[in-house]
Amino acid sequence: MTHVKHGSKYDVVVVGGGHAGVEAATAAARMGAKTALVTMSIDNLGVMSCNPAIGGLGKGQLVREIDALDGIMGRAADRAGIQFRLLNRSKGPAVQGPRTQADRRLYARAVADLVSEQANLEIVADEVVDVAIESARVKSVVLKNGGAVTCGAVVLTTGTFLRGLIHIGDQRFPAGRMGERETSGLAHTLRSLGLRLGRLKTGTPPRLARQTIDWNALEKQEADTDPVPFSMLTERIEVEQIACAITRTNAETHKLIKENIARSAMYSGAIEGVGPRYCPSIEDKIVRFGERDGHQIFLEPEGLDSDLVYPNGISTSLPLDVQTAFVRSLPGLHNAQLVQAGYAIEYDHVDPRELTLSLETKASKGLFLAGQINGTTGYEEAGAQGLLAGMNAARSASGAPPVILSRSEAYIGVMIDDLVTKGVSEPYRMFTSRAEFRLSLRADNAEERLTSLGITAGVVSSKRQSAYENRRRKLDTAKRLLQSKSLTSSEAIDLALPINADGRRRTAFDLLGYPSIGFDRLGAIWPELKEVDSKTIRLIDIEAKYAVYMKRQERDIERIKQQEAASLSSDIDYNQIPGLSVELKSKLAREKPVTIAHAARMEGMTPAALSLLLAYRKRYTEAA
Repeated sequence: MTHVKHGSKYDVVVVGGGHAGVEAATAAARMGAKTALVTMSIDNLGVMSCNPAIGGLGKGQLVREIDALDGIMGRAADRAGIQFRLLNRSKGPAVQGPRTQADRRLYARAVADLVSEQANLEIVADEVVDVAIESARVKSVVLKNGGAVTCGAVVLTTGTFLRGLIHIGDQRFPAGRMGERETSGLAHTLRSLGLRLGRLKTGTPPRLARQTIDWNALEKQEADTDPVPFSMLTERIEVEQIACAITRTNAETHKLIKENIARSAMYSGAIEGVGPRYCPSIEDKIVRFGERDGHQIFLEPEGLDSDLVYPNGISTSLPLDVQTAFVRSLPGLHNAQLVQAGYAIEYDHVDPRELTLSLETKASKGLFLAGQINGTTGYEEAGAQGLLAGMNAARSASGAPPVILSRSEAYIGVMIDDLVTKGVSEPYRMFTSRAEFRLSLRADNAEERLTSLGITAGVVSSKRQSAYENRRRKLDTAKRLLQSKSLTSSEAIDLALPINADGRRRTAFDLLGYPSIGFDRLGAIWPELKEVDSKTIRLIDIEAKYAVYMKRQERDIERIKQQEAASLSSDIDYNQIPGLSVELKSKLAREKPVTIAHAARMEGMTPAALSLLLAYRKRYTEAA
C-alpha cells in the first residue's frame, strides 16, 4: 500500500479495485506504465459482490480471452474454483462455456496475490473525487486525502458505486454495495464533461445460513470429474471440488410474491433504473412468466469453510419479512435462516456511445471507462473491458496508438463494438449468440487468436510468452505429423473408418475432422500419434473438426476486415452528404464512427445510407 503525496506523478491511474480495476491496473503495469490503483478499500480488491462464480456461456470465452492477454481472472478462478463445470458439454466447442463456482475468500486472496506480484503497480487507499481536464486532455486526478496526482491517463471503473442506492422494500440508502459507501463526486465530473449519464439497476439474492438447509432433501449438482482450467498456465485444478444443490419455486412461493408485489422496490416505483432482462429478479420472473409452475434455484456454497449459501435465481428487492417467507416455502429451505437480505441497487452509468473502440471517451483524451460504468453487468464483462482499457491507457500515456479488437477476432471485440455502436437500454450481458463468428471465437482457441497480438502490444509477460510458444511448437509438430500420414478411401474403409468410397486420399488431420473419428482411433493405425500429449490432442481435435466450417467463415471475416480497414475521418461533416436522413446525420455526427464497419452496425443505418456514406468517403479520401 502507498500513501500518495500531493504532486505525485504516474503514467496511469486506475480508479476502483473491482474486476475491471484490477485487470486495468495490472495490464497497464505489464506494459511498463507506472500505475496507481486507487481504491477505497484495499481489503476488497476483486471482491465478488454478487454471485461467487466465474465464467459460463459467453462469459467463459471472455475469461479465456482475458487469460490469453495475460490477465489475472482465469488464474484467480483456477486457484479458487470449488465446482468446475463445462456448460453445454454435449454440444460443440463453439457454444461450450467453462464455469466455476468459487470460494469467495480464496478468490479474493488469489487476486490480491496476483496484484501484489505485479511490478510497476502501486495500490493507493484513497478516493478519487475529481479528474482534472485541460484542453480536452487528462492532466491529473484529485484524491480525497492525497490532493492532486498528475497522470497521463485515467481508467474509471466505478462499478455500482456511482451514486449507488440500495433498495430493500421501502427502505433505501446510499451505498456502493452492502456495507460500503457510494461515490458521487465523479458523477458531477462526468456530467461537467458533457457525457450522457443514465441509471441502471441490478440485484442480489439473500444469503442463507448453510447449516439451516436440509441438503438431504435436495437434488445434487456435482462438479465435473475432469475439471478444465481457465488459464493456459494452470496445469491442473488442485482445490477441493464440491456439489451444489437444486431447489424450485412453487405455487406457495408465487402466491407470497404476488400478494406482496407492491412492497417490492421494483414495483412500487421507487427504482428508476432498468434491470437486466436476462438475469431478472424473482419478482420479474413471477410477473413476466406467471404461467410457469416453478423456477429452478441453485444453492451454491460461498466457500469450502463458509457458512453462507448463495441461492442463485432469487435476487429480490422485497422486504426482509417477505424474503424470509418465500425462501422458507422452497423445498429444503423450510428452516432456512437469512444472514443478509437480498437487495436491488441502482447506479449511474455513462452512455457507452460516448466512447471510442479503445474505451477512451470522445470528450477527453486519456480518460478511459471500463465495467459497469459502461452499462454492462458481470465480472467477466468488467474484467475484459478493464484489460483493454488498461492497455490503451498505457499506450495513450506513452503516445502510442490504441489496440482495437474487432468482432472477428474476439468476444471482447464483439462486446465493445456492441456497446459503443448501439449503447444500452439495460445492463449488457455477453452471450455466444451475439458473436457472428462464434465458430472461430471458441473458448479453446483464445490463446491462438490473441496471445501473439498481446506479445506485439507488450501486455504479455515473458513467462506467458514462453508457455505460449512452447504450446505452439507442440501443436505445429502434431499437426505436421497428422498431415504427413494419409489413407486412400479404400484403405480407410478396409480399416473400418466411416469414409465414402470416392477415391480421395485423406490426411490423418482430415480424418480427425470426422465427428466419429477420434485421436485414439488414429493412434491405433499410426502408433507414433500416441506420443502426443493430452492437452495438445484436445486442442488439435477441436481444430480439425471445425476446419471445414472455418473455411466457409473466412470469406465473411475478410469482408468485415475490409470494412474495418475503411476508416472514417473524425472531421467529416455528415450534413454535407446528400440523401442521408436528418436523424442519421445527427447520429453520425454524435457517435463519430471510426470505420465503415462501425457505421454499418449503428442503429437505423440502412444499405442505401451505407452506400451514400461509402461514396462520400471515396470522394472525401480522394480530395484529401
